[in-house]
Amino acid sequence: MKLTLRVWRQKNADAEGAMSTYEVDGISTDMSFLEMLDTLNEELILKGEEPVAFDHDCREGICGACSLVINGEAHGPERTTTCQLHMRAFKDGDTIDIEPWRASAFPVVKDLVVDRSAFDRIIQAGGYVTAPTGAAPEAHATPVPKADADFAFEHAECIGCGACVAACPNGAAMLFTSAKINHLNVLPQGAPERETRVLDMVAQMDEEGFGGCTLTGECATACPKGIPLMSITGMNKEWLRATRQAGKR
Repeated sequence: MKLTLRVWRQKNADAEGAMSTYEVDGISTDMSFLEMLDTLNEELILKGEEPVAFDHDCREGICGACSLVINGEAHGPERTTTCQLHMRAFKDGDTIDIEPWRASAFPVVKDLVVDRSAFDRIIQAGGYVTAPTGAAPEAHATPVPKADADFAFEHAECIGCGACVAACPNGAAMLFTSAKINHLNVLPQGAPERETRVLDMVAQMDEEGFGGCTLTGECATACPKGIPLMSITGMNKEWLRATRQAGKR
């Protein structure tokens, strides 16, 4: 395959960025999208040019590091992570636009790399449970109903890639935050922090400068792990419950 790539290049956070055009040839349909970018970078290095900076880690669709907007879609035309997107999703002669996540809370570091530490701070605000020190508790010491366990696992699948933010027209982080809150709030292990968790994490999300949610649904459509839009509704209910409880004190 021969492709034309239009890639966002930005030297650093303070520099102005622009799209640069590159031609790549000999691309196999079996390559992943990141392997295609590796091929481009090998060619750029051989020419003495600066390679394109992009995030990646596991390349197995687990970590969520491979955050790219491809032809205007978070992670590209298929509902998967960028590292699991293969070049057979494109045709010979295609022009492909490759950009970083676009959100004020995710500032560009260089080229296609963005700073997603805002997610880390949301987790630090309440994404934890109280656990006694000492010997590990018996695995079945705290029974969890099957429905609750399934609900928790569904939300625990969130890999924090940020596709929900990139896809949202408002740059909202409600789907990510709700997944992390609902995952813990439904479990008995998360009960001690249930009220403070939702209040603190939502407050931190707002402080980070993410946009407001208008339930357009683009976040759930782009999520490679299928976190449902109803997760946001669940978080809103938890927030209202916690607010009322706090008002009674």
